[in-house]
Amino acid sequence: MSERSATFGFKDVDPAAKPRLVRGVFDRVARRYDLMNDLMSGGVHRLWKDAVAARLNPQPGETIVDCAGGTGDMARRFARMARRVQERRGGADARVFVIDYNAEMIAAGREKGSEPEMAWSVGDAQRLPVPSGVADAYVISFGIRNVTDIPAALSEARRVLKPGGRFLCLEFSRPVTEALRKAYDAYSFRVIPEIGERVAGDRDSYQYLVESIRRFPDQKAFAAMIAAAGFAQVDVTNFTGGVAALHTARAI
Repeated sequence: MSERSATFGFKDVDPAAKPRLVRGVFDRVARRYDLMNDLMSGGVHRLWKDAVAARLNPQPGETIVDCAGGTGDMARRFARMARRVQERRGGADARVFVIDYNAEMIAAGREKGSEPEMAWSVGDAQRLPVPSGVADAYVISFGIRNVTDIPAALSEARRVLKPGGRFLCLEFSRPVTEALRKAYDAYSFRVIPEIGERVAGDRDSYQYLVESIRRFPDQKAFAAMIAAAGFAQVDVTNFTGGVAALHTARAI
């Protein structure tokens, strides 16, 4: 890939074209996004997300940015967890800002229902509609690989966080053994596009999603990118043998 191109699945494209191409994918998959996640992962994605929410440990009064928040399934976890703590010991309401580039995903999330702590907004991960230094935590789940300029998105995450604020990124990653990589590749390329065709009537979008996972940096390379963006205490937790990984860090 040249410095003047961006990835779109296995293709290299003009960076100016990638947002439109990605938006088209999520326009098409928005209404069946959560169902397809359950089918593709056998429901395991819910366990990964529960683990991320537990690691975040949302508290009353905190401001949390859920970037690429899609249909809001992570934000609902955060809001409910903070409210349970609030009911035990008091404190102000948490604020969870769901920001996603795709209006169709936001609309699908709103239809599924909201929580009092949640606010929804269409916005770009590279130019967040959030003031600097206001967030206690920034979370992005299965979204950063779709961003045109990943270092720019990481810089934005750092900008909106308070000093010491928590950064959490859940993303598909690199299985840690050769045997698992081969099995995962076979499943991804043979099964997932077929599920997309049969359930959502859209093979191409799910082919892109599989390809985008393969183009994303592995755990070590992505950790280095996070550190380069101005974060400290960068750590990686593999889920399901590295099929997904949680990168965590603190804003300096």
